[in-house]
Amino acid sequence: MGSWATGFRLPVHSHRRRSASPETVYLPPPMKTHTEYLTMHTKKRRELVRLTPKLETILAASGLREGMMLVSAMHITAGVFVNDDESGLHEDIWTWLEHLAPKGPDYRHHRTGEDNGDAHLKSLLVHHEVILPITAGKLDLGPWQQVFYAEFDGQRDKRLIVKAMGT
Repeated sequence: MGSWATGFRLPVHSHRRRSASPETVYLPPPMKTHTEYLTMHTKKRRELVRLTPKLETILAASGLREGMMLVSAMHITAGVFVNDDESGLHEDIWTWLEHLAPKGPDYRHHRTGEDNGDAHLKSLLVHHEVILPITAGKLDLGPWQQVFYAEFDGQRDKRLIVKAMGT
């Protein structure tokens, strides 16, 4: 078997008659899940919040050693992404997003009475979720990687779902 299957023996189906005693088969432990909801309420309309420390706390509470963690904004004017926690880069990200989806009155979405058309587009650019690897009970991030919640139309309650899955 390949290295991906190390430690796992799957049942072999045979046309032979089974003996009176059942065969012993080693199967992987069942997958577990752990779900938490976070409420975000930013002080500004546009804000970045570093989530990594909170996600590490959630992972510790889950008891998982191997698997993955989904972090997803449950709102269409927010996003979640992984990048460096460096203030100059954060300014560059905001400049880039504002260049591609500038705040202004010229969005068709505003005809509905809303004023956040740019926030919807910014959310599309950074996306609303990430999946993070869990290895040996820790988030398996690169040396400079941090997880961020990006708010584009804040100053009100919004939720994130954090779902850890694995063994």
